[in-house]
Amino acid sequence: MKKSLIVLAVSVLVLLSSQAGAVERATTEECVAKTHEAAALINARGVEEAIKVIRDPHGPFVWKDSYVFLMNLEGKVLAHPMQPELVQRQHVLLETDAIGKAIFVHFVNMAKDPGQGWVDYRWPKPGKKSPSKKITYVYRVPSKDLLVGAGIYVGGMMY
Repeated sequence: MKKSLIVLAVSVLVLLSSQAGAVERATTEECVAKTHEAAALINARGVEEAIKVIRDPHGPFVWKDSYVFLMNLEGKVLAHPMQPELVQRQHVLLETDAIGKAIFVHFVNMAKDPGQGWVDYRWPKPGKKSPSKKITYVYRVPSKDLLVGAGIYVGGMMY
């Protein structure tokens, strides 16, 4: 009986510790909702106030394993909670993914026409160096030359 309780206790501890390290994954529905929420914030409170909120790595636009970023249609990143150094660049239109895709150009083009949609590319997960497949929902902020985006990593293997 004692042996069974010890085995059970160890099994529970192993299960709980493996769950503790697991990162909850964002969904495509959450990406769409969060980008629309960010766009509404921009239109309600202004770009400068929205930049402060969106760039905050502990704010409401960073959740699970995803985040919202903000760009203008000229390719300038205005807010990025995970890579704030991108804001320092004049534009990111020449930035490519691991297979040479000019992803930010695709983001801008998607925002211009049709105004929203998904872009797939390869990008390292936060804290990693090797690229993973990622899809990002891009949404043009109504009445503005701005876009917001949020994405998820797809699958567990490197592409």
